[in-house]
Amino acid sequence: MKAQQVGLVGALFIGASLVADAADWPQFRGPQRHGVSTETGLLKQWPTGGPTLNWQVNDIGDGYSTVAVVADRLFTLANRGLDNEFVQAMSVQDGKVLWTTRLGNVGNPDQMPSYPKARSTPTVDGALLYALSSDGDLACLETATGKVRWQKSLRKDFGGVPGTWAYAESPLVDGDLVVVTPGGVDATLLALNKTTGAVVWKTSVPGGDPAGYASAVVLNEGGRKQYMQFTGKGIVGVDAKTGQFLWRHDEPSKGPANIPTPVPAGSHVYSAAGNVGGTLFRLADSGGSIKPEQVYLTRGLPNTNGGAVLIGEVLYGTTKDGVLVAADFKTGTIRWQSEGIGAGSIVAADGHLYIHGENGDVALVEATPEAYREKGRFSPPNQPKHATQQEKAWPYPVVANGRLYVRDRGTLWSYDVAAPKTDR
Repeated sequence: MKAQQVGLVGALFIGASLVADAADWPQFRGPQRHGVSTETGLLKQWPTGGPTLNWQVNDIGDGYSTVAVVADRLFTLANRGLDNEFVQAMSVQDGKVLWTTRLGNVGNPDQMPSYPKARSTPTVDGALLYALSSDGDLACLETATGKVRWQKSLRKDFGGVPGTWAYAESPLVDGDLVVVTPGGVDATLLALNKTTGAVVWKTSVPGGDPAGYASAVVLNEGGRKQYMQFTGKGIVGVDAKTGQFLWRHDEPSKGPANIPTPVPAGSHVYSAAGNVGGTLFRLADSGGSIKPEQVYLTRGLPNTNGGAVLIGEVLYGTTKDGVLVAADFKTGTIRWQSEGIGAGSIVAADGHLYIHGENGDVALVEATPEAYREKGRFSPPNQPKHATQQEKAWPYPVVANGRLYVRDRGTLWSYDVAAPKTDR
């Protein structure tokens, strides 16, 4: 492993400064992993041609990872060829690479259809970050220097079984734990001590599910803290303290790939995958155990790789048919739908949806159940070419500290989306 080093004093200062605040985006889908930022003071309308471009970097390495942003740094995964997948830190100010650390090889290089690339997004936790390569190399690194504190292999150390397209989840850090999904019989889900990498618990889910491509989230329901994950065969819940298997729901797993991270709200969970319609289920108390009860399974609801966000009682996201949908979370009733910019990845901030279309375009849409109200769109300049017609612009957009970050393969753009102070 190789990392660019900085001085000890600088390392201590930088590590101390990387404490996430409300406007940071320290992990996949934001601070709470639900794709919604609490940041305010952002543009309500984009000018023709889009917001101001701060900078564009064209050679950060290949991959579908998005970025984590804390303070003056951003972090992402990438690969150069099939034998060098790495995590890197970059300057928010100008996109300059500050350090790079190799994790290992790209996983499942013979996958079909063929998209062998870095996929996971690093998770930043103060002076440390956690990164998972597509081949299952999990590492804890110093945010200041990129120095590896500890490393594990989900395949070799825990008998991990990834899906066709290798590992794609972003590690979940919760309290003293880092939670990942090796998949397989030995450790379908796994919790490690985040400081030492020691095993705290490992769970064998009945059936030994392979890993899916979603990322685990925290549930606090029925007085019991749980971790929920969308595996290769279904959605499962385990006890956060012990890893005890609690429940599973298989209906959303009948599509070709289990990619979108489920959206929980209280006792209800929304999920979808591939060509499956959107489904909502409720976690019901059944004589001291937990039983998932299906509420609806409806076609025409968000089911793309780009996930969905819940704002109030309304769910927003795009469909495989390229339609942006606003629907009642509890009933699945569609409020409105529009072709917009087609299928894409979605996050929300300051009352608006930010959508990175699979066609590479970016749109701003008001997050209202009343009607489709587009507030601007643009095409980032000098977009990279995709290897095949099937490959799309899949990375999620990120909104952090008044900036919008958009990635497509080896290119990363930073835009100024902060409103003038007089308009706030």
